[in-house]
Amino acid sequence: MVLNFVTNAVMSSMTKKTLLTIVGPTAIGKTDLSIAFAKAYQTAIISCDSRQCYKEMNIGTAAPTLEEQEAATHYFIQDRSIHNPMSAGDFEKEALTILNHLFEENDVVIMVGGSALFEKAVTHGLDDFPDVPDSILDELENQLKEKGISSLQQELIKVDPEYANQVDMHNSRRLLRALSLYRASGKTMQELRSGNEQERNFQTIKIGLEAPRETLYDRINQRVDLMIDNGLIEEAKSLLPFKELTALQTVGYQELFPYFENKIDLDEAIRLIKRNSRRFAKRQMTWYRKDNQVLWFNYSTRHTEIVQRVHKLLIDRFD
Repeated sequence: MVLNFVTNAVMSSMTKKTLLTIVGPTAIGKTDLSIAFAKAYQTAIISCDSRQCYKEMNIGTAAPTLEEQEAATHYFIQDRSIHNPMSAGDFEKEALTILNHLFEENDVVIMVGGSALFEKAVTHGLDDFPDVPDSILDELENQLKEKGISSLQQELIKVDPEYANQVDMHNSRRLLRALSLYRASGKTMQELRSGNEQERNFQTIKIGLEAPRETLYDRINQRVDLMIDNGLIEEAKSLLPFKELTALQTVGYQELFPYFENKIDLDEAIRLIKRNSRRFAKRQMTWYRKDNQVLWFNYSTRHTEIVQRVHKLLIDRFD
């Protein structure tokens, strides 16, 4: 059953625009729920996934299918190339511009994705980080080249263990960023994050999906197997010449590149994709669990029930 709340008289009395953000770990079912909300409110979906925006990365990012994109208008889905990278700051500016446009016609807009920093950029704004001297950047780049990513991992664990427990430790760009800021300022990422929220002209309601760990891990393993069946190996192989690009420092691709270079076999590459995907999901939940604004639902809850409960919350806020 598709709920449609646009004709509800209560909604017409809303004076505050609302961004419904759907968060949670990878493979939990966020896309399907976002479409249910989009249909209920006859509105659009903004993807806050830092990789689904790249047109060359389809299978490995679990981008919405053509059928799912036809079910609701989507933004930031395969709309640029890996050679035109998008930072969290870029996303914040572009997404806010789109939201201003969408809110002219809609009281509610949906945002969904697993990139916590992108979500934070839109809902709260980004913190101001200090400039990093080129000398520090050069030192770290040389360290990575000469000693490998393990040296960066060990240093980050030593100087900023809290962030090391949250960040993707296989993403060299993230490690370089955190270490360069620490060397420049002597402060950890937590210390640099001011926590001062930027005022928005809309309210945000956050909806989270969760599942027991074993259930989530099973879903992740099954998704990886499906990606392999759908052609992930061929997709990743076509991107091998660009493996150093930031966009490709991504689970699902970085594990296959050593396979193409005959450094590991395919079974090992797939095992690593599953393991690193599970670790990524754990870091996502660590991040979102700290946000007391998230209204959590079990992944198996009927979409109609979630939509109805959130709709009631919206109405109560405007009574």
